[in-house]
Order: sequence, then C-alpha cells, then structure tokens
Amino acid sequence: MIDFLNGALAEKNMNFLVVEVNGIGYRVAVAVSTYDKVSGLALGAKLKLFVHEAVAGMYGGVIMLYGFLSIQEREMFLLIKDEVPSTGAKKAMEYFDKISKSLPDFKRAVMSKDIEMLSGIFGFTKKTAEKLAAALKDKISALEIEGNAKWAQTPPPQGAQSEAIAGLVAMGFKEAAAREAVSEVSFEKEGHDARHGLSPAEIIKKALQHL
Repeated sequence: MIDFLNGALAEKNMNFLVVEVNGIGYRVAVAVSTYDKVSGLALGAKLKLFVHEAVAGMYGGVIMLYGFLSIQEREMFLLIKDEVPSTGAKKAMEYFDKISKSLPDFKRAVMSKDIEMLSGIFGFTKKTAEKLAAALKDKISALEIEGNAKWAQTPPPQGAQSEAIAGLVAMGFKEAAAREAVSEVSFEKEGHDARHGLSPAEIIKKALQHL
C-alpha cells in the first residue's frame, strides 16, 4: 500500500495531479481546493502527497489514488468515507473539497451540530449537513486538527449583512457562496469585526473580491 508520494510534479489538472517518482508517473485524484493550492507550482517542482488507495470499477479492477497535502486532510477524508452512510471515495472527495475551507471550523460545526454553519459557510444542503453532523459528531472529536478557526462565530445574517446576501443572490450568485463571501468580509482572519459602519453596497463591493 502506498502511504505517500514524494517526487516531481509532472502534470496538473483541476481533478488530478501526476507525480513522477523514480521514473514512474502516478496519477492522483485531488480535490479542486488541493489543485488551487499547488496550481502555482511549475512542472518539475517537488511535491509530496499523502495517498489513499481505493478499488474502483464494477469488478474491482481499477486502483484509484486520492491525494492530500497533509495527514490531517487524509484522515478527515477517510473519516467521511468510512462513517457517513452511502459515501464512497468519490463522494467523500466532493465533501472534503468543501470542508477544506477550514478543517477546524468544520470540526467545531459538527461537534456543536451547527447546521447553519455547515450550510451557510461550507455550502452543504440542510439534509447533507444534518447527515454529516449525525454521522460524525461522536467520531470527529478524536481527530487532531492543527490550526486556528477561521470564523469565530456563525451568527445569522442581520441588517446590512442580510441585505448584502440578498443583493448578491439577485446578481446571480448562489446563496451559499454569497453567505461565505459576506462572512469573509465580516470576520477577518485576525478576528477583527469588519462589519461596523459598512452599508449593504459596501459589503457587496468587498464580498465580490471573494467570489
């Protein structure tokens, strides 16, 4: 079983990367968020991916490799794949792509059954958010996640925030994406509240930078 690949980036695609190790090219499926993080690397650059092998195909004849930039990311993916009902590797990768926005926040949202955050920030439907919370609540606490939470809290949008979200939706953006963009404006990484004094139009202008 392959645990990780440490080699040269030979090819990059939004859905997969090819890592060359000792003259052999390994095609590894990755989440779009993972691709975004390595898209700036030049071909030939060193790259290490932690790998999960899964058997695909009706008769189990195809071995698929799924790659992650850290052991924690891989453990989160495996937790979803193994614990969430009716979730294979491909679906788990789709879930992981959304979760990778902030693993610490996802863990906190699941443990507190914060359906609003799972829907508004991570973009899950209410049904999927409830399924994830129910399946992972008693399991995810054992998962060690490094790093700080990105969102200090998830209050329901009010006032100018709510109007800004409605405005973005009217412009054609999906509500989940609009909520996330407004959250980016409202709570900066340093934890300072950036909402004070901003009108809906100003919030929309700043939120468009995140969309």
